[in-house]
Amino acid sequence: MNLNHDNPNRLLSVLRQLRRPALCVVTFLATFAAIYYFSFWLRFEGPLGPVQMQWFATTVTWVVLIKLMIFFAFRVDQSIGRFVTFYDLIALVQAATVSMLLTVLVDRFFLARPSIPRSVFLMDWGATIVMVGGIRAVVRIVYERNWKSLFSVANNVPVLIVGANEAGESLLRSIRRNKELGYHVVGFVGRDAHRVDTCIGGVPVVGTIDRICQLAERHGVREVLIAGDELSGRQIRTLVEETRHSAVNVKILPSYEQLISGKIAVQPREVSINDLLRREPVRLEMENLGQWIDGRTLLVTGSAGSIGAEICRQLLSFSPKRLVMVDRCETGQFFLAGELQRQEADAALDVQIADVLNEKRMRQILDRCRPDIIFHAAAYKHVPLMEASPDEAVRNIVSATRQLADLAVEYGVESFVLISTDKAVNPTSVMGACKRVAELYVQSLSGSSVCRFVTVRFGNVLDSAGSVVQVFRRQINRGGPITVTDSRIERYFMTIPEAAKLVIQAGAIGNGGEILVLDMGEPVRIVDLAADMIRLSGMEPGRDVEIEFTGLRPGEKLSEELYVHGETRLHTRHPKITVAAHRRRDPAVVVRSIERLLQLADERPEQIVELLQQIVPEYGRPDESDQLAAA
Repeated sequence: MNLNHDNPNRLLSVLRQLRRPALCVVTFLATFAAIYYFSFWLRFEGPLGPVQMQWFATTVTWVVLIKLMIFFAFRVDQSIGRFVTFYDLIALVQAATVSMLLTVLVDRFFLARPSIPRSVFLMDWGATIVMVGGIRAVVRIVYERNWKSLFSVANNVPVLIVGANEAGESLLRSIRRNKELGYHVVGFVGRDAHRVDTCIGGVPVVGTIDRICQLAERHGVREVLIAGDELSGRQIRTLVEETRHSAVNVKILPSYEQLISGKIAVQPREVSINDLLRREPVRLEMENLGQWIDGRTLLVTGSAGSIGAEICRQLLSFSPKRLVMVDRCETGQFFLAGELQRQEADAALDVQIADVLNEKRMRQILDRCRPDIIFHAAAYKHVPLMEASPDEAVRNIVSATRQLADLAVEYGVESFVLISTDKAVNPTSVMGACKRVAELYVQSLSGSSVCRFVTVRFGNVLDSAGSVVQVFRRQINRGGPITVTDSRIERYFMTIPEAAKLVIQAGAIGNGGEILVLDMGEPVRIVDLAADMIRLSGMEPGRDVEIEFTGLRPGEKLSEELYVHGETRLHTRHPKITVAAHRRRDPAVVVRSIERLLQLADERPEQIVELLQQIVPEYGRPDESDQLAAA
């Protein structure tokens, strides 16, 4: 029974598969024959006489068959009309040229008497390119254009594209193909004044970025589409502020890299807080990083956290031998493993549920996996919580780092990258002081170990788990108020992908024993961040959502720093990474201090702060402005 049903279905399937090639053959045969006749018609300036008709009739069959064979050899038949590009035109020219040369050879050397006029060859060659190329161009135009909109642009939204470059041109083509967007691109706006009054894809470049609002008003534009990374965060913030009281809406489109990677579709979105704080994209030394990472076994602790997870994603863009992910968060590990497996189906992922404080468990993992490089991202990060539990801060930050670093030495790990924080600089919190102790210990090992120990220090990560952005977002969704500790408080911010990329880059740059500091840009006032988030939600600060000031929390500073007093700033080969050079402590003294600190964590946690102040002399000396604010 099943066979009787399957056979007709199988036959229909085969017929469907043969339909397109057969249609292509018939179309090409008819087109080539018509072009060949047209070439004779042009050569003899009108209808063919008996002699010319005989020349045509005796040669048309083998001429058309040669062209058909060559065109199929160059796969011209497989170019899809709606996606025809310049490279398809090159293939078409190549096929037409080769077929013309082959036809000339056959006519001149393999026939008893040449019968095709020489000018016909050239006319046939040119007509073939024009005709076949023209047909494909028309097909693409039909797909890309909404013909109704050509005669009634009033129904479409007039827009400007910010980005008179490859990214802008790519977005223009994508917008034209996506008829559902309903956009009418009025013009481009670019950085280069020399491009003004030129055209991209038939659309004029109407002005420069500094005149966006005036240009939008002049051309009746209702939306401004920012192409990818064309504007900095400060420029986007200024543009949003300028258009806030007008009818112009600012939207962000995917970057050129996202489009060509095929990971995202063209769909304009509203401006987000990430856009307002955007900075110049990070350029990585891909070749050097590939030499460092490719073929190596990598281990990332805290892999379920925001930074750890992004480091794993970035590492998979290279070709590691194995990626070992260690975290005690079962749910986070489960979802991260699924995401990474979809990202790189062939990646060798090793997901481990483990607490970095469990020495026996970590020893088992290192003994089995034998990692070449360790990225240590696991650590507590919330300042107020660590102020209330200094013993847990010491265990989770200091003890875990020391234990893992010692294991790295024991198991012959080549490189160990400690992820630190700007809160370790002149700390006013237990968490910051513990991070500084971890830095000191890792530095102390670099002189006596073949393992290359590198510390990477940076500030706040935008929209990470539990960050101020997430807190503000929840408060806005509840209708407010947004709580800010002080009107003057400010922080450095960088995006999660930027931080992860620079951590990997810094790990490759470091020679061992350095503290590498990432370029955090300009600090951002938290109250401005809160106001921006309220406005991006379509509301006004003070009218729809209140901002309340609650006072500095225990251990909190008004402003963060990136360098400890006495540290010298040295440049590296990467423009966004510097070295915080400082005289190193005596390793024996550092070890004795940590032993005493761990003993207090188990026996007398109330004395931890006092000992931390002895180990880190700059701890407990907040800036004068902080003292006034707390008073």
